[in-house]
Amino acid sequence: MNSTVDQLLSNHFPSLAKFPELRDEILAISQIHTFNAGDVILREGQYIKVIPLLISGLLKVYKEDLNGGEVLLYYIKSGESCVMSITAMMKGVQSPVKGIVEENAEILVVPAEAAISIAKKYPAWNTFMYDLFSSKYDELIHMITTLTFENKDVLVHEYLQNEAKLKGGNTLKITHQKIAKDLGSTREVVSRILKKLEHNGQVKLRQGEIEVFE
Repeated sequence: MNSTVDQLLSNHFPSLAKFPELRDEILAISQIHTFNAGDVILREGQYIKVIPLLISGLLKVYKEDLNGGEVLLYYIKSGESCVMSITAMMKGVQSPVKGIVEENAEILVVPAEAAISIAKKYPAWNTFMYDLFSSKYDELIHMITTLTFENKDVLVHEYLQNEAKLKGGNTLKITHQKIAKDLGSTREVVSRILKKLEHNGQVKLRQGEIEVFE
């Protein structure tokens, strides 16, 4: 058994690691892969071959719109996995979403066929997945509600606050174009909103950076 992988699993997925047989089986069939920011680890339309368990870093999951753009659906943080990948794998259908590495990531990769076998044998695996589904469902509903009903100024500020919280600091290295991509908007609209937010004292704009206030 790889003691390093064992420790990572215990630290980041304690609900799985506390069951010795389940832990040992996961360790026997999985591998750790590292990815750089910007890497696409899941493409819309591909079949799911592995289930990612995120050890460190940050992933974003997007849905392509009818115009060829992308809208951010939810984040995958340390100790989580991708519910859309799991759903597509269980149904044997193509992925409806795209996954991109936002911050350099370490991922424990579980082969899809093995994940299906584990699900049949270990209730703890299913409990972990159900809890994850519940959490991501709430995030997804919140994102859809925000995109549909919120004032655009509120939408952009909330997005920036969430990014700052996830990345552990109030200063974000992010472009107006990147914000527009995540929110399914245009750079011009986002730039106009950011100037308004700065005027209101909610953000401070710098070259390539945005400082976010409460």
